[in-house]
Amino acid sequence: MSYAKVLGATNRQDGYLEGNGYLVSWCVGHLVELAPPNIYDAKYVKWSIADLPILPERWQYLVSASTKKQFGILQKLMDRPDVDSIVCATDAGREGELIFRLVYQQAGCKKPFSRLWLSSMEENAIREGFAHLKPSTEYDALYNAALCRERADWMVGINASRLFSCLYGQPLAVGRVMTPVLAMTVVREAAIAAFVPEKFYTVDLELTSGCTASSRRIPEKSVAENLLEACRREMVATIQRITRKEKSENPPPLYDLTTLQRDANRLLGYSAQQTLDYVQSLYEKKLTTYPRTDSCYITDDDEEMLEVLTEELEGFFDITPEDVDEAVPRTRRTVNREKVTDHHAILPTRSMLQADLEALPKGEQNVLKLIIARTLMAVSKPFRYLETLLTTECAGEKFTAKGKEILEEGWKAVERKVLADILNRKQELTALPNAAENECGILNAELKEGQTTPPKHFTEDLLLHAMETASADSMPEGVERQGIGTPATRAATIEKLVQKGFLERKGTKKTKVLLPTDKGKALITVMPEEIQSPEMTADWETKLLQIERGEMEPSEFMTEINTMITELVKNTEMKKGANALMKSKIIGVCPNCGKPVVEREKGWFCENRECRFVLWKDNAFFKRLGKRLDAHVADKLLRDGRVRLKDCKSAKGKTYNATVLLSCEAD
Repeated sequence: MSYAKVLGATNRQDGYLEGNGYLVSWCVGHLVELAPPNIYDAKYVKWSIADLPILPERWQYLVSASTKKQFGILQKLMDRPDVDSIVCATDAGREGELIFRLVYQQAGCKKPFSRLWLSSMEENAIREGFAHLKPSTEYDALYNAALCRERADWMVGINASRLFSCLYGQPLAVGRVMTPVLAMTVVREAAIAAFVPEKFYTVDLELTSGCTASSRRIPEKSVAENLLEACRREMVATIQRITRKEKSENPPPLYDLTTLQRDANRLLGYSAQQTLDYVQSLYEKKLTTYPRTDSCYITDDDEEMLEVLTEELEGFFDITPEDVDEAVPRTRRTVNREKVTDHHAILPTRSMLQADLEALPKGEQNVLKLIIARTLMAVSKPFRYLETLLTTECAGEKFTAKGKEILEEGWKAVERKVLADILNRKQELTALPNAAENECGILNAELKEGQTTPPKHFTEDLLLHAMETASADSMPEGVERQGIGTPATRAATIEKLVQKGFLERKGTKKTKVLLPTDKGKALITVMPEEIQSPEMTADWETKLLQIERGEMEPSEFMTEINTMITELVKNTEMKKGANALMKSKIIGVCPNCGKPVVEREKGWFCENRECRFVLWKDNAFFKRLGKRLDAHVADKLLRDGRVRLKDCKSAKGKTYNATVLLSCEAD
């Protein structure tokens, strides 16, 4: 809409805006997608190892069923006789280039087009961009890299999923991003299971100077007990030195999507998908800027806008900014044009200040509050404090005590004020008293026991961070994105792993961990290293960057992928004993034929392929009652033939209790 406003195309039509000699329209994500295997050959409807590998020679595309209408609008606009040229103004990145080019190709358009390459949505930047449009040919190599990425992902996903599903007789989804993410959780749980805690001991001395000093960690209890006795005999500690050091913590950067998702999970317990849904809704309500960004910065074009926005937010929250160095604008640390790819960091909009925020759903209110707080924190002063380290000696052993004293709250004052209800925590800092003497008396000495702790289970916060940093060391400078997945797809990857039964969420409402299921562990057990390692993504990104720079031919990259897939199909065999690992969970006996009923992705099925008995998870009958058919209900139905349900809802909204009976029809 920002483009249309600057160009004067303000006359709203169905799916586009028109005016001042311009037509402005849009894509809704990917309008054109790679065709499924059965479009190439009807035999691919049935999955069979004999038909692998599937390696298309001429790639085919289809218009996405959900966006057919918008594609039709774009095609008609491109065909209009009064349109003599087109401007590609999609996101300034690899995926943005791909989205436009596929629509252009699928629409059969031959008209010339140029490229608007912008990261800022400020009016001056848009005018400047349209005044200096780039030739489309400058971005041909970028388009080729995007095609290679899309097609290689299709080949890995289609071939590996079919290969392992056929080998192990059940649907197993495999993907370049999804499988390494699952592997991370399996490796983490294996490390936790293998962890053996080790006890350690410390001796704590309560000193007359008013603080407690601790010894190093001592592995042997007897050594620690001897030290304790020696200290109790001496009852005096010699002060060796007191060091005071002024330290500071710079404000955190503005939010990109992944960091926002991590904070919302850590502070509020929201899943990555929930946070994406909330911030997408805020964006559609014009309360925040574009959410699917991987940048924590703005461009210099946006700096003035951020300064005005900051002043208005401070007024809104009654925050008085402390004196700042006028020579260096406080917004300067948020500016880095080199680190803004498709979109700048997530910010609240100025129109948010006029909105009725109380009318927003609670989840959206909380996420908006996080974004506002981060915006104000990013332009605040550093948090400054004085750290004191007291080193003493007693019985030939060193004891230390640390203290911290706030000098200037800086950005933490903003965090405390804006997020008071979310953080719900008190600041506890211990300032060490001044010790003028060379010696301190010991008021008390005691032995403390502790033990080493295993690695933490993955929460969504920790898993998102692992995805963001996976194989970062192996990726070259200049790649469009580090890690595996993109900000737009990481949440969907986690949700897909949960939906497919490879991961499960466990824990309290606010703190849930992501654990691999037996099925997830089994899949990683049989998966070749090259598929489960994020190193494949690092290798791809290196080569895609070479394609973007014209240093590698796209055909060379695709030949390598073809070879890899062919070798995978040729050399992969069923692992011995894997069938036991892959065995589906039996939850009961089929009331129709007496065979076991097992849980699969979409429901509970009879193992007898001739029998048609199934309890669907997405069950229309239970939906009508305002209930869902879960494992507990399915188990009860199969065991007792009935289940008692409380608080069912009628069509008129009334609640009632009901008993649901299980019966089998003749067929």
